[in-house]
Amino acid sequence: MPSFDMSTLTKKQSYKLMTGAIVPRPIAWVSTISADGVYNLAPFSFFNGVAVMPPTIGFSIGLDDDGFKDTYNNLMANRECVVNVVTDPTALAMNTSAKSFPPETDEFAQAGVTPLASEKVAPPRVAESPIQFECTLNQTVTLQNELGRTDLMLCTIVMTHVHEDVYAGDHKIDPHAYPAVGRMGGTFYINSDHLFNMTRYHAIEGDKDV
Repeated sequence: MPSFDMSTLTKKQSYKLMTGAIVPRPIAWVSTISADGVYNLAPFSFFNGVAVMPPTIGFSIGLDDDGFKDTYNNLMANRECVVNVVTDPTALAMNTSAKSFPPETDEFAQAGVTPLASEKVAPPRVAESPIQFECTLNQTVTLQNELGRTDLMLCTIVMTHVHEDVYAGDHKIDPHAYPAVGRMGGTFYINSDHLFNMTRYHAIEGDKDV
């Protein structure tokens, strides 16, 4: 069985191993706004929910050869963002927004999606996304070695919007109506159209999942 000393690998080698093995990864489609009012939109697949109380999600932003990404700069400037979920109908738009555009480019327009005013933060939501999390930046964690730098952005959710098509009532999301897209290794993605049910003990409620 091949084994790898991670301290000896290049950034690219580590990336291929980790992104191929840690799957499927949900995608944070993050919208921010610059100091000049320009809308930015970019996907990040090192992303997950990290805490229920306070409600917190985290995604990491790597430092490029060209410097900090617009998402990072905007978040550090105004400490607000919206994390939009990616589904089958928006997968191509998400992929378009992954391109490197100049900071003055409206990436909502480039991706062909509709900006929707948020309620508690300045950055707009993606109207076509069925679930949107308005967030404020809680803290950042910088991870760095001689090969590169990554910043983990820990964001507190201040408002959650759920489209009625995927809402099952009682604060639940209908998994059968929610075609979420996840990132696999390389150029592969996956959607959540294959479900199986396995009841487990629920540590929070002290009862079985319902």
